[in-house]
Amino acid sequence: MLLQVYNPRIRTNSVIIQPISAGQAKSRKQLAGPTGEKFLTFNLYKTRIRPHVVESDISSTVLFLKRMEIAGLGHCDFIDRPDPEGLMQALEELDYLAALDNDGNLSEMGIIMSEFPLEPQMAKTLLASCEFDCVSEVVIIAAMLTVPTCFTVPSADLKPEATQCHMKFQNPEGDHFTLINIYKAFKQCQQDPCNCIDYYCNVAKWCQDLYLNHAALLMADALRAEITDTLKRIELPISVPAFGSRSNTLNIKRALLAGFFMQVARDVDGSGNYFILTHRHVAQIHPLSGYGAKSPKLGLPEWVLFHEHSFFEDNCLRTATHITPEEFIQMAPQYFFYNLPPSESKDILQNILNHGASQYQEQKPPISQEEPQTSDRCVIQ
Repeated sequence: MLLQVYNPRIRTNSVIIQPISAGQAKSRKQLAGPTGEKFLTFNLYKTRIRPHVVESDISSTVLFLKRMEIAGLGHCDFIDRPDPEGLMQALEELDYLAALDNDGNLSEMGIIMSEFPLEPQMAKTLLASCEFDCVSEVVIIAAMLTVPTCFTVPSADLKPEATQCHMKFQNPEGDHFTLINIYKAFKQCQQDPCNCIDYYCNVAKWCQDLYLNHAALLMADALRAEITDTLKRIELPISVPAFGSRSNTLNIKRALLAGFFMQVARDVDGSGNYFILTHRHVAQIHPLSGYGAKSPKLGLPEWVLFHEHSFFEDNCLRTATHITPEEFIQMAPQYFFYNLPPSESKDILQNILNHGASQYQEQKPPISQEEPQTSDRCVIQ
């Protein structure tokens, strides 16, 4: 059976062939439905399988356990113990996100992050949006990326038509902004289904004609309302919508980088081969991306922030948005930046950092190369 397995070393899911249990085999047989006389189903399985917690990203689970004040995770009596490498990667990620204090307990930031039904990186992005006055837009992005994809992929002969429909929503700033366009168009259609876009008479048909997943958009709408209620409950500010303005665009990217600075890549040859800074792996933009579709609106940016890297999707980066190296340097925590593995991309960032710091050399004493810089670049931290 083909299963998605999380690899903590490169922070991505891979699809591998693994044995399955009798229960899984029976469940898949039922989902397949009646086979009739022309088909024959064979079930190959074993009685013991690897538990799901061993093969998944457990950052959200660790954040939850920390919030529940579970004793040291190394001594916790798990029914199925997580993979030690995956557990260490989850703790490292929470530390980079400033969700843990010096004693390994939840920080004030971590406590607030645990209030939201979001992965830790997205929860950190949402909190950063409160500082950058772009909460209304980031809540939409968080909801759209948490539910299943809103894009439907038809048969091969209809793919060009679907691509043309999706291109109507593309935003030149990147895929995260495209998701906002899609959600706003969906809400407009809900409010005025007969006049929202030409002759479409109802929301479901509107989604079908534009190759969008109606159920996923409804789930995103519900999740957006839930997140908004949580923000109000814990008395965090909700900014006035300002989508489309230059300052709002920059602030959205800053908020995204506050949570997803670990998911940044650089096009190393100008042809779409993106070098991922954290683990020195090269991948391409997913075809459903505005960049992957080679839209006339979107060229190939040199630096991108991406939401997900998947081996099982032909080694692709999903949901990518253009950023500048200066924005990355501003938002990435210093202890994360200096722990990045050596690469040409890191050298470029270091040169930009040194050039930007040169104007302050008269005011500040020089810093030894053996010691990390002490100035904070990420005000969220």
